Parts: sequence; structure tokens; C-alpha cells
Amino acid sequence: MKNDSELTTARLLITCPDRPGIVSAVSSFLYNHGANITALDQYATASEQGTYFMRLEFQTPHLDVSRQVLPATFAEAVARRYEMQWTLSFASDYKKVAILVSKHDHALLELLWRWSRQSLPCAIHSVISNHPDLGSEVERFGVPFHHIPFTAEHRQDSEAQMEALLAGADLIVLARFMQILSPEMVARWPHRIINIHHSFLPAFVGANPYQQAYDKGVKLIGATAHYVTADLDQGPIIEQGVHRVSHRHDVESLRALGQEMERQVLARAVRWHLEDRVLVHANKTIVFD
Repeated sequence: MKNDSELTTARLLITCPDRPGIVSAVSSFLYNHGANITALDQYATASEQGTYFMRLEFQTPHLDVSRQVLPATFAEAVARRYEMQWTLSFASDYKKVAILVSKHDHALLELLWRWSRQSLPCAIHSVISNHPDLGSEVERFGVPFHHIPFTAEHRQDSEAQMEALLAGADLIVLARFMQILSPEMVARWPHRIINIHHSFLPAFVGANPYQQAYDKGVKLIGATAHYVTADLDQGPIIEQGVHRVSHRHDVESLRALGQEMERQVLARAVRWHLEDRVLVHANKTIVFD
């Protein structure tokens, strides 16, 4: 159930060349059309001639134009003049989220639990897995579960089945999905696939990171949530977490700590994306958290 604020809140994300007058132009436009600004975050990459980023929330009950007309009006009055890349969204339009998972359940169940407690503002579209193991756990939340086996000789067919089920989803979350998506599929979902990586990237890329960490005698372990690109584990990083460890931690205790961080880091990254708090610039993110 949406709260009263969600029913009336709109969000504007802006990226453009930095120059004087941007804040004034945007705020004046909204004021002149009856909107009330309730939150504004901004960042510029340089003191002059850098790139400017803005996230703005405003209230819509007294707008003098409809939701359908507002984007075209803003484009004509402000966005074109300042060469903006921008998106306008409404908090009441929940994004549809599909979750891909293999056998590890910790990250998946964290997302489903938060969603069931209405602390993750989205509509869970479906859960898809290359193993049947978690079907009963998912269905307890009233979410459709689909099992699609992945094998080397049938990978293309499996991915086609998966994409058919993903139709209509706004965001794909890889909650420990232990398969590599094809570059073609990734290209169809730019900055709309979030992965949780079980290490503090760029360290310990590949299999069994906790054994690698143990073998190296690390003093910090971590987890990384990032957007998926065609380059494996190289996409823009949204959020990371670290935990200090010592020689007293064995592989299993490192894994337990790591999985707890994976749950929290992924949930934060997904929530920030759902709340339109993430702007991607080159291979970096600006996160207004």
C-alpha cells in the first residue's frame, strides 16, 4: 500500500553541462506551475565547466498541468536550453522488479522480506532461477517462481525463455544468480540490471572469493552492488560494504560475514535505484542517498 507522500511525489533527475542559472531555471519552472520542492540534491564535477547533476523531489497536488503534459512543457521551457539529459518519474508508479537467483537464498530473502514489509517501494514481478530449490520459499511470499535450467548447449534457448518472462519488468536484480548473461541481453537492459558481487571489487574477482581472501590473509572483506555491463564485474558501482577481520576468522566465518554484507549492500542499492537516487556518468555513479 502506497503512503500519502508517494501518491503526490514526483522526482526529477538531471545531468547536463554545468553553468549558472540551472537551479533557478528548474525551481522557477516548478514554482510557476504550482509545484512545491521538498528535496534537492546537487553535485558538480568541477568548480567551472564541469558536469552538473541534480535530484529533485516535488509535490504535485497543485500542478496546473497534467502529468502527461508536464514532461513536454519542461523539455521546451528548460531542458533544451541547458542541454539536459533528464528523467521525470512519479513515486506512485512503482517499478516492476524481477529477481534472478541460483541456490543461495540470503540476498533473495532479504529483498522479499523488505518488500513484504513495504520498505522496498516496488512491485515484485517474478523470481527466476536456474535451480528449483527455492520455489517454495518464494511462493510463501505470493510471488511467481519460474525454474529455467541453464546448460551450455541450451544457454541461448534458456535465456530466450527468461527474457519472455521478464517482459514488462523495469529492473532485474541478480541476487546471487550464478550465470553470466549474454552481452546481447545486457545491452537490452542498460543500467537496469543490478548484481551483488561477493567481494570488495576489484579484488578477488572470480570463483570462491572467501577462500581467496583467507589465503591472502586479508584484514577487510566486503561486498559490491553494481550495474551489469558486458564486461564481467566491471559495471558502475552503486554501493559497497566492508567488515574488518583478522587471522582468527576461518573461511566459514568470512562467508557468514560476507553474506550478511551482501544482503544489506544489495538491498540498499536496489532501494536507491527504485527511489531514483542513482545517476550513471561514464563508468561511475552519483548516488544521492
